[in-house]
Amino acid sequence: MLRSIFAFLTAAVITANVAAAAEPKKVVFEGKVSETKWMLQELGDLPKDWTPFESLTLDMKATSPQRFELRIHTADGVRKIHLHPLEGARVRASIPLKYLKGVDRDGMDLASLGNKPRWSYWINLMGQYGPLKDVKAVSVAMLAPIGTPTLEIYSVHLDKDAPGDALLEPKQVVDEFGQWMLADWPNKAKTLDELKTAWTEEEKNLAPGDFGYDKFGGYKAVQLKATGFFRVEDVDGRWWFVDPEGHPFFSAGADCMAPWSITRVQYREGIFTALPPDTLKPEIPKEEIPEGKDAKTIEREIRRWLSGKSFYTWNLSRRFGAEWESKWADMQFRRMQAWGFNTVANWSDRQLLNAGRAPYVVMMRGWGMDSETMGMPDVYDQGFEKKIDEAARKDCERRKNDPYLIGYFVANEPPWAGRELDVVDSILAGKPTATQKTLKEYLAKDDSKKSRKEFVYLAFEKFINTVNAAIKKNDPNHLNLGMRFGSETPDRMIEASRGFDVFSINSYGYEADKKFIDRAYKITGKPVVIGEFHFGTPGRGMAPGLLQTRDQTERGVAYRYYVENAAAHPAMIGAHWFQWTDEPNTGRADGENYNIGMVDVTDRPYKELTDAVTATSKRLYDVHAGKIAPFDQKAKVQ
Repeated sequence: MLRSIFAFLTAAVITANVAAAAEPKKVVFEGKVSETKWMLQELGDLPKDWTPFESLTLDMKATSPQRFELRIHTADGVRKIHLHPLEGARVRASIPLKYLKGVDRDGMDLASLGNKPRWSYWINLMGQYGPLKDVKAVSVAMLAPIGTPTLEIYSVHLDKDAPGDALLEPKQVVDEFGQWMLADWPNKAKTLDELKTAWTEEEKNLAPGDFGYDKFGGYKAVQLKATGFFRVEDVDGRWWFVDPEGHPFFSAGADCMAPWSITRVQYREGIFTALPPDTLKPEIPKEEIPEGKDAKTIEREIRRWLSGKSFYTWNLSRRFGAEWESKWADMQFRRMQAWGFNTVANWSDRQLLNAGRAPYVVMMRGWGMDSETMGMPDVYDQGFEKKIDEAARKDCERRKNDPYLIGYFVANEPPWAGRELDVVDSILAGKPTATQKTLKEYLAKDDSKKSRKEFVYLAFEKFINTVNAAIKKNDPNHLNLGMRFGSETPDRMIEASRGFDVFSINSYGYEADKKFIDRAYKITGKPVVIGEFHFGTPGRGMAPGLLQTRDQTERGVAYRYYVENAAAHPAMIGAHWFQWTDEPNTGRADGENYNIGMVDVTDRPYKELTDAVTATSKRLYDVHAGKIAPFDQKAKVQ
């Protein structure tokens, strides 16, 4: 054990020496689907049975941050994971074979279950796993490569004691502004003076647009019943939010509007040319920590996310000086007014939520969702209803009279849909709980796959009914916006969602999942909000995100097509982009490093994207009202 820990820390802290030069295996990715395959004997002295080994270690260098699939071909099928390399850097990637051998249940939502951070790259699980007893070949594959990215593999070997990940060369990859040093692009900042000129230019040209909004972002030309709070209404067969003044409202905004974009630094200090000062470290907002036994768990999770450094924050302090926090908040409202956004969407900074300047949504906490049971709370505990009521009261007390609050999301991408059997296994393997006891009694009557799925559905229904009742009790003024489902969801779970005021989904695709939306609407009769979607493009040291486009211009085209075609659906009442700022090129806490921001790490907007947002914002009312057709140009992805 000590040997493994020492190897891990040594690899992480010290930049490893590059091995003697060897002729690498070079792969060029091109075409719609590109795969290169090697039989085991082509990769050196690799055994067929990988069961005894802990890791597969690659010495590799990729010219693009686009993810690629690592495929292990066995006698009874293919095992797959996604690898996200660092752009232009040679790294040692020590890949845990456990992710290829069996299911991973460590996480409470889809992101935490799928994303696995590493020191010199990161992993995204694909759910294609199995025994590695009879390995035949290894391949790498890329879907829709942009340009002709290459991958060089200098060595491949199996290890019983993982040697650890390392950056082999060069020693430093991130500059003082948080930009990727191994790539270039138009308007990349070379000096602080260049940034100051760009910031001044933006402030000079930023002005409110004409979108026909009232102070809440509703369409002031149309009058419906005013109640003083947000509600929903079907108007002539088309659903709308209705704002406090009684005007129809289509929610458009971006998630994660915050002055922080934090990356992990510990054991990787040497890869940065400079680090932001410790004075620019976020505090944990006390209101985000629930009362009771969940407090320590949630505080620990928040601390994990906030434990690194934020180059974005450092650039904000350079831009705005000592009052950077309040000036940053003012700038975001100005940008919203210029681009046509009317909603501060999920996971955004409390300054923006409490300012009384724009409508917002919030995510509720304290339900007892944790990684040990894949997010399923201990719903059969005697104190569960009291816990839920206390958590709802804590969130609702300070917001129940705020007219700018649209409503509450109650969970994000619960992973239970399609993985019910894994949830049951997690409960059975976990610590003793009331739910575990109830589950064992339930399975004693009939331990079958059908019965195990049924138990998860029953637990889900109990959870949802309890949460819905607690929110309505503690805040009858605001909307319950639902669970932000993130994957195909069984009818049974959709049926249990009828108690929500709005059905929410995170829908990643080049267009919203109309088939799923139609099914959810037919079952629930509730209007729909899209809580997340995005498009990115590889470069600047960042991966393209879940959906890629060829370049920054095509990101704008993709935004217009997605949002306007979603808005054309009569049940759709909002779409929120994920996220406001690019993720760090060296990865957030779970490794993700997506180029998906409205603004970059230097606090400069992607004009191609924000111009598209503005153009669509001017058309949203007419598109949703059915007066004009939605934008019909599809983005180029290669």
